[in-house]
Amino acid sequence: MKPFILWMTGLPCSGKTTIVKDLQKDIPNLAMLDGDELREWFSPKDFSKAGRDEHNKKVAHLAKLLLKHGVPSAVSLVSPYLENRENAREIIDAGDQFAECYVKCSLEKCEERDVKGMYAKARKGEIKGFTGIDDPYEAPEKADLVVDTEHDSLSDSAQKVKDFLKGRNLL
Repeated sequence: MKPFILWMTGLPCSGKTTIVKDLQKDIPNLAMLDGDELREWFSPKDFSKAGRDEHNKKVAHLAKLLLKHGVPSAVSLVSPYLENRENAREIIDAGDQFAECYVKCSLEKCEERDVKGMYAKARKGEIKGFTGIDDPYEAPEKADLVVDTEHDSLSDSAQKVKDFLKGRNLL
């Protein structure tokens, strides 16, 4: 197995972290870089465009460091702008060892899945700049892999990711 970085992007509650947790059962030492957890350390409470851009860059540099040390990593990060994901690809600069995975799910389904009530708070104006409500999510135009969590089961989505990684000789 070669180290890799799987950059999981999608709306909040689309299933990014859930898929990564499932992958960790089968991929030894797979590090999960969860955007929500890392935000507490790197960029607390700055959800401005500049803040999101900076947070994205910090996570990309951390992922690059893990890759350099041979640790396969899955980044679970909304990463809402096309520019964010292109910057991550450039910062990491790992060729086929980097893959952007779009975790596709409709806004309506993500809202149904939201156990924390973040979407409801955003719709009430209690949270400003929430991706998908009053801040855009720019869906990838050229993702290396797309998994549709609205229509496919967790196990099918995780298997699609594993098959993709095997196809790139990373597993």
